[in-house]
Amino acid sequence: MTLSPELLQRFVRIVGEKNALGANDDLTHYVNETRGIFKGATPLVLKPASTAEVSSILMVANETRTPIVPQGGHTGHVAGGLPDESGTQIVLATERMNTIREIDPAGNTMTVEAGVILQTIQEKAAEHDRLFPLSLGAQGSCQIGGNISTNAGGTGVLAYGNTRALVLGVEAVLPNGAIWNGLRKLKKDNTGYDLKDLFIGAEGTLGIVTAAVLKLFPAPAGKEIAWAGLKSPAAALKFLEIAQGKAGNSLTAFELVPRRGIEFLTKHFPKYPDPLASAHPWYVMAEISSGRSAEDARELTEDIFSAAFEHDVVQDAVLAGSLAQQAAFWGMREDLSLAQRPEGASIAHDISVPVHAIPELISRGEKAVLEVVPTARMMAFGHLGDGNIHFNFSQPTDMEKEAYLAHRSAVNEAVYSLVLELGGSISAEHGIGRLKRDLMARTKDPVELTLMRQIKQTLDPHGIMNPGKVV
Repeated sequence: MTLSPELLQRFVRIVGEKNALGANDDLTHYVNETRGIFKGATPLVLKPASTAEVSSILMVANETRTPIVPQGGHTGHVAGGLPDESGTQIVLATERMNTIREIDPAGNTMTVEAGVILQTIQEKAAEHDRLFPLSLGAQGSCQIGGNISTNAGGTGVLAYGNTRALVLGVEAVLPNGAIWNGLRKLKKDNTGYDLKDLFIGAEGTLGIVTAAVLKLFPAPAGKEIAWAGLKSPAAALKFLEIAQGKAGNSLTAFELVPRRGIEFLTKHFPKYPDPLASAHPWYVMAEISSGRSAEDARELTEDIFSAAFEHDVVQDAVLAGSLAQQAAFWGMREDLSLAQRPEGASIAHDISVPVHAIPELISRGEKAVLEVVPTARMMAFGHLGDGNIHFNFSQPTDMEKEAYLAHRSAVNEAVYSLVLELGGSISAEHGIGRLKRDLMARTKDPVELTLMRQIKQTLDPHGIMNPGKVV
């Protein structure tokens, strides 16, 4: 299939020449993905500024059977927003759709367009003494439309849920160009199927989310952040039980980090000191928030750690003594992925298992991978409280990059086989995209996969929406 100059011009006229990029422009950002596994090609990048323009683009695409690849901040890890190599797929970038349409502090909602940066939403909510709790490492560049389309997770899932739980309504353009206005603010609405959930996590394969109504929360009156040293993931799991038993939903983060993660951080980011006086095999970064007062948050934190020390679960701990130190503590957690990069290639897995199975996942998973690559360096970290672990393995110091990555398939198979045995998921928060599409087809329940394909066929009969992704 070749896209004629005449057809490309039809698309360009919708957004205007200055809002379209073609063969003579630098398209690097739009055709490369973060991990360098795939490289795409496109004859055209369109940057619509409104839902009406998105609708017009999809009308032409539907008429001419032209594949469209929606793209937000392009920070994903599974090539979900990447055109393929054929050069026949048009990229629709939502970056110009960046208006915050309304903030309703009384109703605790914010209505935003798809291209608004996540950090901007967080900051606007804070200006009204509200919290939008979706938080992830790419929040300074990722867009809320992409977060919605991938059902992004992050560090706040433990207390607030993932993106799906934070969206009250969406506006979406269907593959035929029809606009569905589902921007409802209702907490309760039992009028049939909840259609918004079809688009949340669909990665642009069913249509394009152009706006959404987001849930806000009262900003915490007090917050405490601490790092704790522990002997094992099993001890961290016991610590989680203690913390949840005493804090409930006031436990707003609970992140597991191995000693290797601390070593990578202090080696490559000198601004981060070792958090504790002596080394420990494992660490937990815990955040406790209170809606009542700073004193309440401090008392609750002290109560949790007192019980943890009493039960010999925690070996040592440090509480952030200032807002600056709180920010530094969070910075350490958020920079763990960056700290891996200077150590060479990483074979990464964004997986989840039932929370109680995390110690078994880490123990058996490391053994399984070391049978494939005996000197691989496990770097397992992440959201212990919701069962999502970034189960990564860094390049051995005695092996070249190409030789190590040649084992990627075998390492993946070892990890994913164990994850499925433990009742887990091969993608916890990054989505399926192109990278895991075939793996999902092999591991998904056949009835569930058939239903997904039937929904895709019903909404997108010509297969123009983000083809080759998810299903």
